[in-house]
Amino acid sequence: MKRETGLWVRPVSERIGIAVIGCGMAAAPHARALRDLAHRAEVIGVHARKPATRQAFCAAWGFREAADGHALLDHPSVDMVLLLTPPDARAEWVNAAAERALPVLMEKPVERTLAAAKALVARCESTETPFGIVFQHRFRAAALALHERVQQAAWGPLHLVKVDVPWWREQRYYDEPGRGSYARDGGGVLISQAIHTLDLMLSLTGPVAEVRALTATTGYHRMESEDLAVSALRFENGALGSLTATTAQYPGGAESLELGFARATAHLCAGELTVRHLDGRVETLGDTQETGAGADPMAFPHDWHLALLTDFVDAVDAGRPPAVTARDALQVHRLIDAIVQSSAAGRAVNVSHVDA
Repeated sequence: MKRETGLWVRPVSERIGIAVIGCGMAAAPHARALRDLAHRAEVIGVHARKPATRQAFCAAWGFREAADGHALLDHPSVDMVLLLTPPDARAEWVNAAAERALPVLMEKPVERTLAAAKALVARCESTETPFGIVFQHRFRAAALALHERVQQAAWGPLHLVKVDVPWWREQRYYDEPGRGSYARDGGGVLISQAIHTLDLMLSLTGPVAEVRALTATTGYHRMESEDLAVSALRFENGALGSLTATTAQYPGGAESLELGFARATAHLCAGELTVRHLDGRVETLGDTQETGAGADPMAFPHDWHLALLTDFVDAVDAGRPPAVTARDALQVHRLIDAIVQSSAAGRAVNVSHVDA
């Protein structure tokens, strides 16, 4: 593939070359997805700041190691970057990719603060660098079916939204240096776990106008940031909602999203969508799946990652934006900031007023 004035020119038969930066806990489902997508994409090399981690990951998945990440980005066969580092180690690589106009697909969150996230989005947009975020929950079959039905507006106006993320993490999860800290992760359950369900919610409901929230660190965990958040939500379309998100609900359960429309209630839980119509009909779509809600954070299938990665590769091929852009992700960052600010101030916060 070669770049010409910001555009991509690539033979259809040529596989996309991927540079993987970072290979921690979140890398395993990506590795499985890359293995399944080998007919479309090739991992040119993997770089991580800890040599032992990099060596173990590459040995497990059969990928080539790259001791120098910047040299890897300069490799002539690299066409895009898959960025899987912790949040505090992303800005360097996003900026390096933008300098080379290499499309970036990056794990959530965009950054630790809204200001830093906006800066990375602006940097990529200034060089017309495609920038996507890994919000794989949007790519579950049941979530896609729900999105299609919501777009058809067949159920009438939205009145009620309920979000529940009843997860569990053992203390040893937070014993890893930096986990749950503001310096490395940018916060706790909201930005690290609930962000997936909140992003999916916003893609279906539209923006939240106002929040009234409380956050806390329960006695279950020793950590800097919150492991529990509850919030009332008022949406711009007039609907009201509630959020409960935690990593302190033993033994952990699947996250759920319920949308109450004028003529039906849609309940999405663990990959299964149930629609109860006002006329008595009940529809069920999808299958119940593991979600990583309990002590094992990686206990979930990689199908959603595969669908998201396929979309990003297709986007690079076609020269179109990915399904979930980093600019899209700023909306959920702003909502999370509003929830945190509301709890700290003890009052309602207008989400649109939240800024850097």
